[in-house]
Amino acid sequence: MGFDKTAKMKYVLVSGGVISGIGKGVIASSTGLLLKTIGLKVSSIKIDPYMNVDAGTMAPTEHGEVFVLDDGGEVDLDLGNYERYLNITLTRENNITTGKIYQHVIEQERAGKYIGKTVQVVPHLTDAIQDWVERVARVPVDDTKETPDVCIIELGGTVGDIESAPFIEAMRQLKRRAGKHNFLQIHVSLVPVIQGEQKTKPTQQAIRDVGRAGLVPDIVACRCDVELEKGTMDKIAMFCQVEPEQVIGVHNVPSTYHVPLLLEQQGLVRIVGEILQLDGVPKGKNLIARGQATWIEWQNLTMQQDRLFETVSIALVGKYTALHDSYLSVVKSLEHSAMRCGKKLNLIWVESSDLEESTKLTNTPAFHKAWHEVCTANGILVPGGFAQRGTEGMIAAAKWAREQKTPFLGICLGMQLAVIEFARHVCDIPEAGSVELNGEQCQDPVVIFMPEGDRTKMGGTMRLGLRPTIFQKDSEWSRLRRLYGDVKQINERHRHRYEVNPDYIDRLHNAGLEFIGKDDKGERMEIVELKDHPWYVGVQFHPEYLSRVLMPSKPYLGFVAAASGCLEKVTQDVLAKEGVQVNGHAANGVRI
Repeated sequence: MGFDKTAKMKYVLVSGGVISGIGKGVIASSTGLLLKTIGLKVSSIKIDPYMNVDAGTMAPTEHGEVFVLDDGGEVDLDLGNYERYLNITLTRENNITTGKIYQHVIEQERAGKYIGKTVQVVPHLTDAIQDWVERVARVPVDDTKETPDVCIIELGGTVGDIESAPFIEAMRQLKRRAGKHNFLQIHVSLVPVIQGEQKTKPTQQAIRDVGRAGLVPDIVACRCDVELEKGTMDKIAMFCQVEPEQVIGVHNVPSTYHVPLLLEQQGLVRIVGEILQLDGVPKGKNLIARGQATWIEWQNLTMQQDRLFETVSIALVGKYTALHDSYLSVVKSLEHSAMRCGKKLNLIWVESSDLEESTKLTNTPAFHKAWHEVCTANGILVPGGFAQRGTEGMIAAAKWAREQKTPFLGICLGMQLAVIEFARHVCDIPEAGSVELNGEQCQDPVVIFMPEGDRTKMGGTMRLGLRPTIFQKDSEWSRLRRLYGDVKQINERHRHRYEVNPDYIDRLHNAGLEFIGKDDKGERMEIVELKDHPWYVGVQFHPEYLSRVLMPSKPYLGFVAAASGCLEKVTQDVLAKEGVQVNGHAANGVRI
């Protein structure tokens, strides 16, 4: 059990060329999933070339959502893909950034670790990158608590970018350090279709760029809108010095969950196995059996998705809808839940500011369109966010859902706004607001800044990571609690600076807003729910961070099931599948 310092680690580097955002993360995750299906233990590392120390201070519209880990690490959204596909638990050290690695080297230099030497990119920075990768790759990430057999390394950005150069050189050196049959590179490239012809020149040039940097890809994964023709694959193989079978076509498929099937059909596992000599890696019988069972369930769920005709319409009322990746984990959680409910997800993006009265004056068509979408949806979701813009529209959507008995789920800010809406319109506190949104002069601050919060520093100063929520006495009626298996405690991931003001709890409770979940001290409100509603739930935590493809997040699953009209059936199925005889023991939000 634990670290095995003698076994040789196998590395799979996934890099990209031609353009960014080409799908490296999904291909890396899919490769890891396929390796787990044959009984291997797999870890993942993401390298991001930006100067930020972590993703925590970046706006969602800048680089997509910020994903939060158990240890409170605020990391790139691709780590969410790894956790969802591989069912593993990563740490902040699984995400390396330029800022983080330079900070590490500079701290070493200040501490005198280089004994007066001139500190340079090569060898000091590149050595630090390799040392970091080798150390983190060996950290257990699954329930076996054993050292992984394979580490998938995704190199963000595009090969040839100036900021990627130190990492490329470090990977070249790591290949030598790892030794023969212990390092494999998959290079993801683009094959555009112009006037009906598949063009290979961009891929040829991308492989030349990689070669000039000292790396020779073992597998070329070609992204294309349509299925690659045999002639195209042969041409790429000839010019890129690989066998035709080492050219993998990754054309557009109905969903990202089909990508592992696509790779498996083209023999990716066999090719990787031959190059890395994976037959020689010891595999436990239980892991082989579990991997096969996971693969069968994955195939069944994915193929079932192709045969679904009934839809469930969910209105996502958010502030950052211009970039859908801002809510990537939210979307994935809805997809997981819809698949479990046997429905096809119809996700409707509603810009929250379009629901506000000011938009009615400035852009009447957008106002009426937004309200039509909210009013006709089967369920309304208000996700997390920061600052005031668009929040009155979110409050209006929460009010509609409450009054019209439309299933509702509020996440983090969404929960806080649902509480504010209830205070205004049910408790008759018309000036109810939030210190975050209305400032310190807020007349009735129903939501306040957390007392232990840091008002001077931004990065890493929120309430972050996995924290317990205790279900309160007499909350056994709760639909959400029942989905969790009627446990007394759950553990979910958090990311927030503000909380519901304890001074208003009694007044809200007496009016019918039930605070069924609180923190372990009984001071911080974690879950609200309405009794006389099909599904009206708000959670302070972010359950989407623990949702898995084969085990959806419980708040999302209950929400989508209620919107689909099958909450009771889904609840019974979940409890039966999980064999819920938990006797009140603590359980993580969702784990397989």
